[in-house]
Amino acid sequence: MAQIFDASSKAILRSQIAEHIAETDKDDRREARDGEAPLPDDRFFERELSWLKFNWRVMELAQDESLPLIERASFAAIFASNLDEFFMVRVAGLKRRIDTGIAVTSSSGLSPRQLLRSLSEQAHVMQDEHAHYVVDTLLPALADERIVLLNWDQLSTSEQERLSRYYRQQVFPVLTPLGVDPAHPFPYVSGKSLNLAVIVENPTSGKSHFARVKIPDNLNRLVPVDDRTDEEGAEERYGFITMENLIIAHLESLFPGMIIKEARSFRVTRNEDIDVEEDDAENLLNAMEKELLRRRFGPPIRLEISDATSPFLSQLLADQLGVTSDEVYRLPAPLDMTVLFELGGIDRPDLKYRPFVPTTNRQIAEVESSRAQDIFAAIRQHDILLHHPYDSFSTSVQAFLAQAAADPKVLAIKQTLYRTSSKSPIIDALIDAAHAGKQVLALVEIKARFDEDANIAWARKLERAGVHVVYGIVGLKTHCKISLVVRQEADGLKRYCHVGTGNYNPKTARQYTDLGLLTCDPVVGQDLTRLFNQLSGYAPKSSFHRLLVAPRTIRTGLIQRIRREEDAARAGKEAWIKIKVNAIVDEKTIDALYRASQAGVKIDIVERGICALKPGVPGLSENIRVRSILGRFLEHSRIYAFCNSDGPQIGEGPVSGPEVWIGSADLMHRNLDRRVEALVRITDPDQINELISYVDLQMADSTASWHMQPDGTYIRHSRDEEGRPLVDSQDYLIKRHQRRPRGNS
Repeated sequence: MAQIFDASSKAILRSQIAEHIAETDKDDRREARDGEAPLPDDRFFERELSWLKFNWRVMELAQDESLPLIERASFAAIFASNLDEFFMVRVAGLKRRIDTGIAVTSSSGLSPRQLLRSLSEQAHVMQDEHAHYVVDTLLPALADERIVLLNWDQLSTSEQERLSRYYRQQVFPVLTPLGVDPAHPFPYVSGKSLNLAVIVENPTSGKSHFARVKIPDNLNRLVPVDDRTDEEGAEERYGFITMENLIIAHLESLFPGMIIKEARSFRVTRNEDIDVEEDDAENLLNAMEKELLRRRFGPPIRLEISDATSPFLSQLLADQLGVTSDEVYRLPAPLDMTVLFELGGIDRPDLKYRPFVPTTNRQIAEVESSRAQDIFAAIRQHDILLHHPYDSFSTSVQAFLAQAAADPKVLAIKQTLYRTSSKSPIIDALIDAAHAGKQVLALVEIKARFDEDANIAWARKLERAGVHVVYGIVGLKTHCKISLVVRQEADGLKRYCHVGTGNYNPKTARQYTDLGLLTCDPVVGQDLTRLFNQLSGYAPKSSFHRLLVAPRTIRTGLIQRIRREEDAARAGKEAWIKIKVNAIVDEKTIDALYRASQAGVKIDIVERGICALKPGVPGLSENIRVRSILGRFLEHSRIYAFCNSDGPQIGEGPVSGPEVWIGSADLMHRNLDRRVEALVRITDPDQINELISYVDLQMADSTASWHMQPDGTYIRHSRDEEGRPLVDSQDYLIKRHQRRPRGNS
């Protein structure tokens, strides 16, 4: 049975969470030391505007002619997908807070309405530039490679006949034209769906009417035209027509006897942010299902329409959908550039990245070479540091859980699940383990944004198999990536652990760069046991030795270590900090980094998306450098490294040398205050050096990256002074791993 919280236990948990946050605030609060000037009020960038800069960097990859053409199209699609989610969550959330009167001025100093106005202005510019670049540059470049987006009147007679048959057989039966008149109100338009707005005229009465036709979202939007060769046998052509153009060409079949006056595509983005009042929900699962239903009917926040749409039809759509003029985006067709993802299925390897096959981690492969695969044996020999996607996920983490499920000596498996794949071997392993009689605990985070439906389905499937399913602590998302396997061995019970930076998702493990640690260190085993007990039961005061756990100790633990570097620098000792994260927003941590920089600590930060910190500002952050890496893979790992010149670890024994942590937490409020996150300390000197070298590689001037400037702009550095390409850190790591003596996955 999934864990249900009664009213009294929820009250206890609310009190405990509030106590944790209060303790964190007290520990983090300090006045300026003697001689320290107060930090300036304008020391933070606006996080939402910083995110828009990140999406601009994605756009730069789409514009980079040195990249394979189909990959450039994919980056253009990623840009569009990113912006969709930004509107559905960030813009929608800001509008809701403004409407309800709870929005406050941000740490950057912008009022809520100033921020909304700035976001709207920049989003209009971004979408317009993106759409015109795709239409005016990217599509012609694809056409030069004989990948052609065609209009109906560009097709030959035989092609039109074939596509008309396809339309009659596969498309027409699923279309539902919805007219608007006194008996038929304006139809509901689902978020992100592509639609046709049609004006038809009755030839008898001469009256015009509006109708909406939804483009089917369960059919490919790019309809292939027969490949053909010219008379001299030139290379084949990949011709496509969009589904909306195919339907427009056959609108008379939907409105027989009517005159088609106008037909234009449009698309609505709705508020799809979810807000569940867990404290009032007797059953979180049921509450989430109700909220998911409500999400479908969130208010519109953006209307995208074809720039060829008449003023009359444009105003009709805006009025009926209730959007303001600022929320209307007039763009060249085709709308919804995520359609470019479909080009990935074209068999043109010359226009894509070279194929990449992850390899089996060397330590695991060495054990396999002498006996049947035994990941437990490999872990017993040494802690294993995994670096995905270069190290295969399937032959490491996935194999670890599959072996645990099949091993009769394994007594229990405990696992967190934030996001996983549609056909998840991780879920299958947990179900197999439960069927084999093992004690299996799955902590399923059903509030993982846009994966809520899937995770609810997984939770129910796991429950039916006999897995103990819990949803964690009320008021907190469980975002940590941890697994614990308890095995009976000759010398007693041994706990095998995995702590990672990425989700247990075999699909994204091939697309995201992530780190993971496999270990049977009893200290980590004890820490994970306590953490799982805290998540499934009542253990809020648990202490940890090789873990930092949010919301209680990650912020305080990191700030303690930042201050230790500050003190070392003031004492004239070597002091540095190296951080790699997806986002850095937390003001308390940023202020600690500013103070450390003022003391002379050299600070290097690799961030992918958002950075509210201002680097290189004289007197404030001249010792802080910020670089951003984007590329073939989505940078997703988190590393926190400290020089630790004084030797002992904070709260630990006398361990000398640099101190390095990896885990699931970014430096954002949600990670540090509203999620359960875990960082694990790396203890092997070789692995410590490997992680430090990884950050150094991405920070190096010889590596391609974006350099953040004090004013918040990013300058791309991709070539040296002589025009030669700089090192692509991801390509470098692919080649380095492939040179190692490892087996293929």
